[in-house]
Amino acid sequence: MLKGFGTFIMRGNVVDLAVAVVIGAAFGTIVTALVKDLITPLIAALVGKPDFSALVFTINNSKFAIGDFINALISFVLVAAAIYYFVVLPMGVVTARYKKPAEAPSAETCPECLSEIPLNARRCKFCTSVLAPSQGG
Repeated sequence: MLKGFGTFIMRGNVVDLAVAVVIGAAFGTIVTALVKDLITPLIAALVGKPDFSALVFTINNSKFAIGDFINALISFVLVAAAIYYFVVLPMGVVTARYKKPAEAPSAETCPECLSEIPLNARRCKFCTSVLAPSQGG
């Protein structure tokens, strides 16, 4: 029973998932610090302290802290924007820059025998059929 568990733990996808979770948690801490320590103070400097926690309404002696929800919603939007603008967009630019251009096809399919033939061929080397002018050279 222990041997099977050890085999399960050492499988590549389990280890990869564990590494992804740890890195994701560390990255989440970085993004939260970015929003809390840089972006939120910048917004506070421009428009005042963005704290809505005092917004509360009461119905039948039940208190609804709508301000805390608004604070959480603003925090989520700021975190999502930080991830998009500081991670997703730059990674898209880097990926596009290093992406290999699509290669032009160097071969086509013979309409008679369906074998692969060079683009400039005039006759199929497998079935010897003459290729149409739109195919080959």
